[in-house]
Amino acid sequence: MKGYCFLIIVFLTSLFIVIGCVEPFSPPEVNSDEGYLVIDGFLNVGLDTSRIELSHTQNTNTQTSVLKEPGAKLTVEGEKGETYAFTEKGNGSYYLPPYSFNTAQKYRLRVKTRVGGEYLSDFVEVKNTPAIDAIEGKLDTRQDAMVMQVNTHDATNSTRFYRWGFEETWEYRAAFYSSLELVGGQIVSRKNDINLCWRTLKSSNILLGSTIKLSQDIIKDLPLTTVPIATNKLYIKYSILVKQYGLTQDAFEYWTSLAKTTEGTGSLFDPLPSQITGNIRSTTNPKELVFGYFSAAVEQKKRIFLTPNLGRYPTCSAPDTLEIKDALKSANMLMNYYGERSEYILETIDYCADCREQGGVTKRPAFWE
Repeated sequence: MKGYCFLIIVFLTSLFIVIGCVEPFSPPEVNSDEGYLVIDGFLNVGLDTSRIELSHTQNTNTQTSVLKEPGAKLTVEGEKGETYAFTEKGNGSYYLPPYSFNTAQKYRLRVKTRVGGEYLSDFVEVKNTPAIDAIEGKLDTRQDAMVMQVNTHDATNSTRFYRWGFEETWEYRAAFYSSLELVGGQIVSRKNDINLCWRTLKSSNILLGSTIKLSQDIIKDLPLTTVPIATNKLYIKYSILVKQYGLTQDAFEYWTSLAKTTEGTGSLFDPLPSQITGNIRSTTNPKELVFGYFSAAVEQKKRIFLTPNLGRYPTCSAPDTLEIKDALKSANMLMNYYGERSEYILETIDYCADCREQGGVTKRPAFWE
Protein backbone atom coordinates (compact mmCIF):
# COMPACT_ATOMS: atom_id res chain seq x y z
CA MET A 1 0.00 0.00 0.00
CA LYS A 2 1.48 3.35 -1.08
CA GLY A 3 2.75 5.37 1.85
CA TYR A 4 2.32 2.43 4.18
CA CYS A 5 5.54 0.54 4.66
CA PHE A 6 7.38 -0.54 7.70
CA LEU A 7 10.58 -2.37 8.39
CA ILE A 8 9.91 -6.05 8.80
CA ILE A 9 12.69 -8.49 9.33
CA VAL A 10 11.34 -12.01 9.13
CA PHE A 11 13.59 -14.89 8.36
CA LEU A 12 11.40 -17.90 7.60
CA THR A 13 12.80 -20.68 5.53
CA SER A 14 9.28 -21.73 4.66
CA LEU A 15 8.61 -18.35 3.03
CA PHE A 16 11.80 -17.82 1.12
CA ILE A 17 14.12 -20.30 -0.60
CA VAL A 18 17.46 -18.86 -1.52
CA ILE A 19 19.62 -20.88 -3.90
CA GLY A 20 23.19 -19.82 -4.50
CA CYS A 21 26.87 -20.30 -3.77
CA VAL A 22 28.15 -19.17 -0.38
CA GLU A 23 31.84 -19.04 0.41
CA PRO A 24 32.41 -20.53 3.89
CA PHE A 25 33.29 -17.95 6.54
CA SER A 26 35.25 -19.29 9.51
CA PRO A 27 36.44 -16.58 11.89
CA PRO A 28 38.71 -17.66 14.76
CA GLU A 29 36.06 -16.88 17.41
CA VAL A 30 33.91 -19.84 16.37
CA ASN A 31 36.64 -22.20 15.27
CA SER A 32 38.17 -22.23 18.73
CA ASP A 33 37.14 -24.45 21.61
CA GLU A 34 36.91 -21.69 24.21
CA GLY A 35 33.27 -22.44 25.04
CA TYR A 36 32.18 -18.89 25.80
CA LEU A 37 29.12 -18.42 27.99
CA VAL A 38 25.77 -17.81 26.24
CA ILE A 39 22.95 -16.20 28.27
CA ASP A 40 19.52 -16.55 26.69
CA GLY A 41 16.41 -15.10 28.29
CA PHE A 42 14.75 -11.97 29.64
CA LEU A 43 12.98 -10.59 32.68
CA ASN A 44 9.23 -11.03 32.31
CA VAL A 45 7.65 -8.24 34.34
CA GLY A 46 4.17 -9.51 33.51
CA LEU A 47 2.24 -12.34 35.13
CA ASP A 48 4.38 -15.22 33.89
CA THR A 49 7.61 -16.84 35.02
CA SER A 50 10.96 -15.58 33.71
CA ARG A 51 13.30 -18.20 32.24
CA ILE A 52 16.99 -17.90 31.44
CA GLU A 53 19.16 -20.61 29.91
CA LEU A 54 22.93 -20.80 30.21
CA SER A 55 25.01 -22.67 27.65
CA HIS A 56 28.34 -22.40 25.84
CA THR A 57 29.45 -21.64 22.32
CA GLN A 58 30.92 -24.47 20.31
CA ASN A 59 33.15 -24.95 17.32
CA THR A 60 31.14 -24.74 14.10
CA ASN A 61 32.47 -28.16 13.10
CA THR A 62 31.45 -29.94 16.29
CA GLN A 63 28.74 -32.58 16.14
CA THR A 64 28.06 -32.80 19.89
CA SER A 65 25.04 -31.32 21.64
CA VAL A 66 25.20 -27.84 23.18
CA LEU A 67 27.03 -27.77 26.52
CA LYS A 68 24.81 -26.36 29.28
CA GLU A 69 25.95 -24.45 32.38
CA PRO A 70 24.48 -25.89 35.62
CA GLY A 71 25.14 -24.80 39.18
CA ALA A 72 25.15 -21.05 38.54
CA LYS A 73 23.61 -18.33 40.71
CA LEU A 74 21.39 -15.85 38.85
CA THR A 75 19.89 -12.69 40.30
CA VAL A 76 18.06 -9.69 38.90
CA GLU A 77 18.96 -6.40 40.54
CA GLY A 78 16.90 -3.23 40.60
CA GLU A 79 18.36 0.27 40.53
CA LYS A 80 17.39 0.78 44.18
CA GLY A 81 19.23 -2.35 45.35
CA GLU A 82 16.49 -4.97 45.52
CA THR A 83 17.40 -8.44 44.25
CA TYR A 84 15.41 -11.39 42.91
CA ALA A 85 17.01 -14.85 42.82
CA PHE A 86 16.39 -17.43 40.12
CA THR A 87 15.93 -21.12 40.93
CA GLU A 88 17.75 -23.77 38.90
CA LYS A 89 15.50 -26.37 37.28
CA GLY A 90 18.21 -28.49 35.66
CA ASN A 91 19.98 -28.66 32.30
CA GLY A 92 21.14 -25.06 32.46
CA SER A 93 17.62 -23.63 32.93
CA TYR A 94 16.82 -21.07 35.63
CA TYR A 95 13.39 -19.72 36.62
CA LEU A 96 12.05 -16.69 38.46
CA PRO A 97 8.38 -16.62 39.53
CA PRO A 98 6.24 -13.54 38.82
CA TYR A 99 6.75 -10.50 41.04
CA SER A 100 5.21 -7.04 41.23
CA PHE A 101 8.14 -5.31 39.58
CA ASN A 102 8.33 -1.53 39.49
CA THR A 103 8.12 -0.89 35.76
CA ALA A 104 9.51 2.64 36.24
CA GLN A 105 12.83 1.18 37.42
CA LYS A 106 15.70 -0.30 35.45
CA TYR A 107 17.02 -3.82 36.08
CA ARG A 108 20.15 -5.81 35.36
CA LEU A 109 21.17 -9.48 35.47
CA ARG A 110 24.06 -10.91 37.48
CA VAL A 111 25.36 -14.44 36.81
CA LYS A 112 27.89 -16.27 38.98
CA THR A 113 29.09 -19.61 37.63
CA ARG A 114 30.23 -22.53 39.75
CA VAL A 115 33.84 -22.04 38.58
CA GLY A 116 33.99 -18.46 39.85
CA GLY A 117 33.12 -16.45 36.77
CA GLU A 118 30.85 -13.44 37.21
CA TYR A 119 28.86 -11.70 34.47
CA LEU A 120 26.82 -8.52 34.68
CA SER A 121 24.44 -6.93 32.19
CA ASP A 122 23.76 -3.26 31.68
CA PHE A 123 20.76 -1.77 33.44
CA VAL A 124 17.82 -1.94 31.05
CA GLU A 125 14.48 -0.17 31.08
CA VAL A 126 11.26 -2.14 31.31
CA LYS A 127 9.53 -2.17 27.94
CA ASN A 128 5.77 -2.44 27.93
CA THR A 129 4.19 -4.64 25.28
CA PRO A 130 0.76 -3.95 23.79
CA ALA A 131 -1.72 -6.78 23.51
CA ILE A 132 -1.94 -8.84 20.33
CA ASP A 133 -4.96 -7.66 18.38
CA ALA A 134 -5.45 -10.73 16.21
CA ILE A 135 -3.82 -13.81 14.75
CA GLU A 136 -5.15 -14.95 11.41
CA GLY A 137 -4.53 -17.81 9.04
CA LYS A 138 -4.82 -16.79 5.39
CA LEU A 139 -4.85 -19.36 2.61
CA ASP A 140 -2.23 -18.74 -0.06
CA THR A 141 -3.18 -20.81 -3.11
CA ARG A 142 0.07 -19.95 -4.86
CA GLN A 143 2.10 -21.57 -2.09
CA ASP A 144 -0.61 -24.15 -1.34
CA ALA A 145 -0.25 -23.20 2.29
CA MET A 146 -1.76 -21.29 5.18
CA VAL A 147 0.14 -18.13 6.18
CA MET A 148 -0.16 -17.28 9.87
CA GLN A 149 -0.20 -13.51 10.45
CA VAL A 150 -0.18 -11.26 13.51
CA ASN A 151 -1.72 -7.83 14.06
CA THR A 152 -1.00 -5.42 16.90
CA HIS A 153 -0.88 -1.73 17.70
CA ASP A 154 0.15 0.67 20.43
CA ALA A 155 -2.21 3.64 20.74
CA THR A 156 0.45 5.56 22.70
CA ASN A 157 2.98 5.15 19.84
CA SER A 158 5.67 4.19 22.38
CA THR A 159 6.56 0.58 21.54
CA ARG A 160 7.84 0.85 17.96
CA PHE A 161 10.12 -2.22 18.15
CA TYR A 162 8.77 -5.76 18.39
CA ARG A 163 9.87 -9.38 18.55
CA TRP A 164 7.73 -12.51 18.27
CA GLY A 165 7.98 -16.20 18.98
CA PHE A 166 5.38 -18.93 18.55
CA GLU A 167 4.49 -22.52 19.33
CA GLU A 168 2.39 -24.50 16.89
CA THR A 169 0.47 -27.62 17.93
CA TRP A 170 -1.52 -29.92 15.70
CA GLU A 171 -3.67 -33.01 16.12
CA TYR A 172 -3.09 -35.92 13.76
CA ARG A 173 -3.65 -39.64 13.29
CA ALA A 174 -1.60 -42.61 12.15
CA ALA A 175 -2.80 -44.23 8.94
CA PHE A 176 -3.94 -47.47 10.64
CA TYR A 177 -5.47 -48.33 14.00
CA SER A 178 -3.75 -50.87 16.22
CA SER A 179 -6.05 -52.63 18.68
CA LEU A 180 -3.70 -55.52 19.51
CA GLU A 181 -0.25 -55.91 21.05
CA LEU A 182 2.12 -58.62 22.20
CA VAL A 183 2.50 -58.84 25.99
CA GLY A 184 4.43 -61.70 27.57
CA GLY A 185 4.27 -63.72 24.39
CA GLN A 186 0.48 -63.39 24.16
CA ILE A 187 -1.71 -61.33 21.83
CA VAL A 188 -3.92 -59.06 23.95
CA SER A 189 -6.11 -56.01 23.39
CA ARG A 190 -4.13 -52.79 23.40
CA LYS A 191 -4.85 -50.68 26.48
CA ASN A 192 -3.74 -47.31 25.16
CA ASP A 193 -4.80 -45.55 21.97
CA ILE A 194 -1.71 -44.86 19.86
CA ASN A 195 -3.58 -43.73 16.76
CA LEU A 196 -4.26 -40.12 17.82
CA CYS A 197 -1.45 -37.72 18.73
CA TRP A 198 -0.56 -34.07 19.27
CA ARG A 199 2.77 -32.53 18.36
CA THR A 200 4.20 -29.15 19.35
CA LEU A 201 7.07 -27.28 17.71
CA LYS A 202 8.60 -23.95 18.75
CA SER A 203 9.76 -21.27 16.37
CA SER A 204 13.52 -21.23 15.77
CA ASN A 205 13.81 -18.11 13.63
CA ILE A 206 14.10 -14.48 14.72
CA LEU A 207 10.92 -12.54 13.96
CA LEU A 208 11.18 -8.77 14.25
CA GLY A 209 9.14 -5.74 13.27
CA SER A 210 9.44 -1.98 13.59
CA THR A 211 7.09 0.95 13.01
CA ILE A 212 9.73 3.60 13.61
CA LYS A 213 9.14 5.08 10.14
CA LEU A 214 5.37 5.25 10.55
CA SER A 215 3.23 7.98 12.07
CA GLN A 216 1.23 5.30 13.93
CA ASP A 217 2.50 2.31 15.88
CA ILE A 218 0.61 -0.35 13.94
CA ILE A 219 1.74 -3.79 12.78
CA LYS A 220 -0.67 -5.24 10.22
CA ASP A 221 -0.70 -8.75 8.74
CA LEU A 222 2.90 -9.56 9.59
CA PRO A 223 3.63 -13.15 8.49
CA LEU A 224 4.95 -15.39 11.25
CA THR A 225 5.08 -18.77 9.57
CA THR A 226 3.79 -20.68 6.58
CA VAL A 227 2.06 -24.03 7.06
CA PRO A 228 2.10 -26.08 3.84
CA ILE A 229 -1.08 -28.07 3.29
CA ALA A 230 1.02 -31.09 2.36
CA THR A 231 2.25 -31.35 5.97
CA ASN A 232 -1.29 -32.35 7.06
CA LYS A 233 -0.95 -30.09 10.10
CA LEU A 234 -4.24 -28.48 9.06
CA TYR A 235 -6.19 -31.68 8.41
CA ILE A 236 -7.81 -32.22 11.84
CA LYS A 237 -7.05 -29.27 14.12
CA TYR A 238 -4.19 -26.77 14.31
CA SER A 239 -3.33 -24.24 17.00
CA ILE A 240 -0.69 -21.53 17.25
CA LEU A 241 0.37 -19.69 20.41
CA VAL A 242 2.01 -16.36 19.60
CA LYS A 243 4.26 -14.55 22.08
CA GLN A 244 4.94 -10.84 21.60
CA TYR A 245 7.61 -8.64 23.18
CA GLY A 246 8.25 -4.92 23.09
CA LEU A 247 11.94 -4.04 22.58
CA THR A 248 14.14 -1.08 23.22
CA GLN A 249 15.97 0.24 20.17
CA ASP A 250 19.26 -1.23 21.45
CA ALA A 251 17.65 -4.65 21.89
CA PHE A 252 16.10 -4.40 18.43
CA GLU A 253 19.47 -3.63 16.88
CA TYR A 254 21.02 -6.60 18.69
CA TRP A 255 18.34 -9.00 17.43
CA THR A 256 18.58 -7.52 13.95
CA SER A 257 22.32 -8.18 13.85
CA LEU A 258 21.79 -11.67 15.20
CA ALA A 259 19.10 -12.34 12.60
CA LYS A 260 21.43 -11.29 9.79
CA THR A 261 24.06 -13.65 11.16
CA THR A 262 21.83 -16.66 11.67
CA GLU A 263 20.35 -16.25 8.19
CA GLY A 264 23.59 -17.76 6.90
CA THR A 265 23.74 -20.61 9.41
CA GLY A 266 20.14 -21.78 9.30
CA SER A 267 18.54 -20.94 12.65
CA LEU A 268 18.95 -19.17 15.96
CA PHE A 269 20.30 -22.34 17.56
CA ASP A 270 23.07 -23.06 15.05
CA PRO A 271 26.69 -22.05 15.78
CA LEU A 272 27.23 -18.38 14.96
CA PRO A 273 29.74 -17.33 12.27
CA SER A 274 30.42 -13.88 13.72
CA GLN A 275 30.83 -12.06 17.01
CA ILE A 276 27.60 -10.56 18.40
CA THR A 277 28.00 -10.20 22.14
CA GLY A 278 25.14 -8.00 23.42
CA ASN A 279 24.92 -6.06 26.70
CA ILE A 280 26.48 -8.56 29.14
CA ARG A 281 30.12 -8.38 30.28
CA SER A 282 32.46 -10.47 32.43
CA THR A 283 33.46 -8.68 35.67
CA THR A 284 36.19 -11.20 36.48
CA ASN A 285 37.89 -11.11 33.07
CA PRO A 286 37.09 -8.04 30.94
CA LYS A 287 38.71 -9.68 27.90
CA GLU A 288 36.44 -12.73 28.05
CA LEU A 289 33.66 -12.89 25.48
CA VAL A 290 30.08 -13.53 26.65
CA PHE A 291 27.08 -13.78 24.34
CA GLY A 292 23.50 -12.69 24.95
CA TYR A 293 21.26 -9.70 25.53
CA PHE A 294 19.34 -9.11 28.75
CA SER A 295 16.09 -7.18 28.48
CA ALA A 296 12.95 -6.61 30.55
CA ALA A 297 9.47 -6.61 29.05
CA VAL A 298 5.88 -7.67 29.46
CA GLU A 299 5.18 -10.84 27.49
CA GLN A 300 1.86 -10.88 25.64
CA LYS A 301 0.32 -14.14 24.44
CA LYS A 302 -2.58 -15.14 22.23
CA ARG A 303 -3.69 -18.55 20.95
CA ILE A 304 -6.05 -19.46 18.15
CA PHE A 305 -7.41 -22.77 16.83
CA LEU A 306 -8.10 -23.62 13.20
CA THR A 307 -10.03 -26.56 11.72
CA PRO A 308 -9.80 -25.92 7.96
CA ASN A 309 -9.73 -29.62 7.01
CA LEU A 310 -6.92 -29.03 4.53
CA GLY A 311 -4.80 -31.98 3.45
CA ARG A 312 -5.70 -35.64 3.33
CA TYR A 313 -5.97 -38.62 5.61
CA PRO A 314 -2.54 -40.31 5.97
CA THR A 315 -1.88 -43.35 3.83
CA CYS A 316 0.47 -46.33 4.03
CA SER A 317 1.05 -49.50 2.06
CA ALA A 318 -1.53 -52.23 2.61
CA PRO A 319 -0.94 -54.23 5.82
CA ASP A 320 0.34 -57.80 5.76
CA THR A 321 -1.83 -60.77 6.75
CA LEU A 322 -0.29 -63.28 9.16
CA GLU A 323 -1.39 -66.51 10.72
CA ILE A 324 -1.61 -66.22 14.47
CA LYS A 325 1.46 -68.43 15.02
CA ASP A 326 3.48 -66.06 12.86
CA ALA A 327 2.01 -62.97 14.48
CA LEU A 328 3.30 -64.25 17.84
CA LYS A 329 6.83 -63.90 16.48
CA SER A 330 6.35 -60.64 14.60
CA ALA A 331 8.41 -57.56 15.44
CA ASN A 332 5.98 -55.27 13.62
CA MET A 333 2.83 -53.54 14.82
CA LEU A 334 -0.21 -55.79 15.19
CA MET A 335 -3.46 -54.19 14.07
CA ASN A 336 -6.51 -56.42 14.47
CA TYR A 337 -7.96 -59.87 13.76
CA TYR A 338 -8.96 -60.72 10.19
CA GLY A 339 -10.89 -63.50 8.46
CA GLU A 340 -14.27 -65.19 8.89
CA ARG A 341 -13.12 -66.92 12.08
CA SER A 342 -10.51 -64.30 13.02
CA GLU A 343 -7.82 -66.80 12.11
CA TYR A 344 -5.47 -64.11 10.80
CA ILE A 345 -3.96 -60.91 12.11
CA LEU A 346 -3.10 -57.77 10.16
CA GLU A 347 0.29 -56.18 10.80
CA THR A 348 2.13 -53.08 9.60
CA ILE A 349 5.28 -51.12 10.34
CA ASP A 350 5.31 -48.97 13.49
CA TYR A 351 5.17 -45.69 11.58
CA CYS A 352 1.84 -46.58 10.00
CA ALA A 353 0.00 -47.47 13.23
CA ASP A 354 1.80 -45.64 16.03
CA CYS A 355 1.38 -41.86 15.81
CA ARG A 356 4.25 -41.37 18.26
CA GLU A 357 6.64 -42.41 15.51
CA GLN A 358 5.96 -39.00 13.92
CA GLY A 359 7.21 -37.12 16.97
CA GLY A 360 3.95 -36.50 18.83
CA VAL A 361 2.49 -37.66 22.13
CA THR A 362 -0.82 -39.36 22.89
CA LYS A 363 -1.59 -37.14 25.89
CA ARG A 364 -4.07 -34.44 24.99
CA PRO A 365 -2.67 -30.94 25.78
CA ALA A 366 -4.38 -29.23 28.68
CA PHE A 367 -5.16 -26.18 26.51
CA TRP A 368 -6.73 -28.18 23.69
CA GLU A 369 -10.28 -27.32 22.74
